Amino acid sequence: MGFTSGLGVVTLLVLTASLLAVGMANRPIAGTPANHWIPGFNHSIWGPRNNPFHPNNTRPPKKFIVGGSERWRYGFNYTDWALKNGPFYINDTLVFKYDPPNSTTFPHSVYLLPNFGSFLTCDLSRAKQVATVAQGGSKGFEFVLKNWWPHYFACGEHNGLHCKEGMMKFSVMPLFRPCHG
Repeated sequence: MGFTSGLGVVTLLVLTASLLAVGMANRPIAGTPANHWIPGFNHSIWGPRNNPFHPNNTRPPKKFIVGGSERWRYGFNYTDWALKNGPFYINDTLVFKYDPPNSTTFPHSVYLLPNFGSFLTCDLSRAKQVATVAQGGSKGFEFVLKNWWPHYFACGEHNGLHCKEGMMKFSVMPLFRPCHG
């Protein structure tokens, strides 16, 4: 008996709150005639009609040096770097800078992994190499985020050892650019 009456009280409160919200949606706004009907629900002062708004006020694409001053190297946590430097947007550019192979450095490359499972296990069997060991020098290799889907990056050298043990992997999910900044 107590549960049924408690449920009835809750139902009555929800119904009353809903009716009150619908009734308030059509209330006259100060300064307008009482018979002036304004469509819509939200009549607050917040929004684009009260603030300057221009549809072409988008943030231009940015270039991000992967790893910042650490560049693309073994032993740096690129997942943390991506979290701290995001969000990334469509048409932003990731710049992979690393030394070309020589007697004092380890070679690095950049692979685009096909899915999250491959990313977790550093499985390069279906990955696409997007930068060779020679492409990271000088200005670096630039990868433009052109599509709205997850991008999984990893170093493919030494059969994925740099990815598995050297933390040379990260993922980004580029977002659509906001309409106004």
